[in-house]
Amino acid sequence: MTENFVEELTWRGLVHDIMPGTEDQLKKEMTTAYIGFDPTSDSLHIGSLVPIIILVHLEKAGHKPMALVGGATGMIGDPSGKSDERNLLDEATLAKNVAGIKGVLSRFLDFDSTAENAPVLVNNYDWMKDFSFIDFARDVGKRITVNYMMAKDSVKKRFSGEEGSIGMSFTEFTYQLIQGYDFYHLHKHHNCLLQMGGSDQWGNITTGTELVRRMNPGVEAKAYAMTCPLITKADGSKFGKSEGGNVWLDADKTSVYKFYQFWLNTTDEDAEKYIKIFTFLDKATIEALIAEHKETPHLRLLQKKLAEELTTFVHSKEEFENAEKASNILFSKSFKADIKTLDEKTFLDVFEGVPMAEITKAELEDIDMIAVLAAKTNFLASNSEARRALKENAVSVNKEKVKEDYKISADDLINDSYIIINKGKRNTYIVKVV
Repeated sequence: MTENFVEELTWRGLVHDIMPGTEDQLKKEMTTAYIGFDPTSDSLHIGSLVPIIILVHLEKAGHKPMALVGGATGMIGDPSGKSDERNLLDEATLAKNVAGIKGVLSRFLDFDSTAENAPVLVNNYDWMKDFSFIDFARDVGKRITVNYMMAKDSVKKRFSGEEGSIGMSFTEFTYQLIQGYDFYHLHKHHNCLLQMGGSDQWGNITTGTELVRRMNPGVEAKAYAMTCPLITKADGSKFGKSEGGNVWLDADKTSVYKFYQFWLNTTDEDAEKYIKIFTFLDKATIEALIAEHKETPHLRLLQKKLAEELTTFVHSKEEFENAEKASNILFSKSFKADIKTLDEKTFLDVFEGVPMAEITKAELEDIDMIAVLAAKTNFLASNSEARRALKENAVSVNKEKVKEDYKISADDLINDSYIIINKGKRNTYIVKVV
């Protein structure tokens, strides 16, 4: 063992609940532990980074991590933290989602490793698909009382009408039993002794430890539980969303540039918390960074380090350097020259959502600034508005101010195709030459 796993997670603020005996077990020997991932989408967003990071810490500490993709439980939907019934996924969507999640997890955990504590990837559909309802009701259902299941917060809230709840179907009510059976199966076939997850999973996880004990009568079956807190922002709002929705771990859903910017724009208070949770920097390095940041907060050292570590971890060092370069170029004094060094993909990522109009190469040869702003692009409502903006010195081409007599040429093209037009500080437009 290379480190005390629980101690490492504790100082990082990653331990919420822990069952007695868990730390002693982890200190004693290499222990197999698992975390489940729900296939509600074909990718994972940054809300899933915490469990991924916990599994990486587990492996670094010399233990054996298991990632479970819920191909079976995904057909039902976890009621934890939900006030209404989830929409059930069809099998084709579920299969696509499971494959996507396996692909994401494989970037962080080497499931092909030959090490003694090599990570393992499992899908609960593999052992649930042939389990008949009668067998499940007889072998599993009789082990746990309805009273025990009703006492769980995830169930109680739904039945009490809290959070605008509309009750709970039998389908969702059985979810904790199926998740509990997962733990029993992994305990029996993989000697998995610990299940981990978010604090909203405590009820489901402890049902699993109880099931392990009750399905092993006469044997002192060891089964442990540990949860991490649900990550929130300092203002109490939900972590993991940007103005455009979820921040995903796949570049085709959230560009590397947008991913980098998400961390770069973190508040000071959140950055101080996140640097411990989301990076693998050691305690001394983090404490020194926090102290330095407090002395010179305007330099945003924590945010820059957070963005660097996370972009490198999730994407790559090269992708981080591209995103950092793109970010710096936007404030560069030599913008016109520097912007031309960006590849087209990064350029489009940076200006995602910016209004764009097309003109032909033939039109480029004989176009004036009035037409660029109005007639040919409709960026501005009229020629007179365009003329007024130019007279007020409010228009720039590739961040350089221009007058009405300026003639756009091929020299202005970025990646042989694009021109950035600004009216004032807040209005940006892209001309694409085709």
